Amino acid sequence: VVSSVAFALLVASATAGPSAYRRQPRGGAIMRMQGGGVARKVIIAGAPASGKGTQCELIKQQLGLVHLSTGDMLRAAVKAGTPVGLAAKAFMDSGKLVPDEVIINLVRERLDEPDCQASGWLLDGFPRTAVQAQALRAAQIEPDLVLYLNVPDSMLIERVVGRRLDMDTGRIYHLKFDPPPADIADRLTHRSDDTAEKATVRLQQFHEHLGAILDAYKSVTVEVDGTRPKGEVFETISSILGKASAAVA
Repeated sequence: VVSSVAFALLVASATAGPSAYRRQPRGGAIMRMQGGGVARKVIIAGAPASGKGTQCELIKQQLGLVHLSTGDMLRAAVKAGTPVGLAAKAFMDSGKLVPDEVIINLVRERLDEPDCQASGWLLDGFPRTAVQAQALRAAQIEPDLVLYLNVPDSMLIERVVGRRLDMDTGRIYHLKFDPPPADIADRLTHRSDDTAEKATVRLQQFHEHLGAILDAYKSVTVEVDGTRPKGEVFETISSILGKASAAVA
């Protein structure tokens, strides 16, 4: 995994050469895409409550990438009645998990759409397993950059347990980090899966697969300290992306 500081320095020193990817010697991070463009194929990885969704929205605003999560893609494909969506719906209606094969086909189908081809894409928390990463590679889907938000488990659990949902607006607050206005506090609900016990199970599952994901993309992964306020985290990410842009300007 390449640190954010090291990556930024490497990007800043990159020279022109549009015919191929620029890599740090011995497998370092990609600095430009084939053809000389800025990174337009980005994966953001991190545990539940690491801040992926928040940072995805900020990255989307800065770069104009298409923000994609498998949950959103599944719902859209089912609603549209696409072949992949219908296949996924059959599993969902029977109470089964949607298999990797269907998810991969869903991702491939979505990434082939004109908006992703024109603007680039930002995959939110996918792939989650080595099998999924291998399937993406077999489909010749490779990211230019992987951002890994690293947050200790103790802080992740604190973030999860403190969440409160406003059913009227759909907004999620946090009792400590993002307190709700006093006049709506009484109507907020604590979701049944936002408990320390359930968060611990999800984190165990995440850590079981994390090493394989980071290994699969080690030459293009930048680790970002996700313990800081969201604005500071985004400043780091923006600096990485900004230096990448400057290097190819």
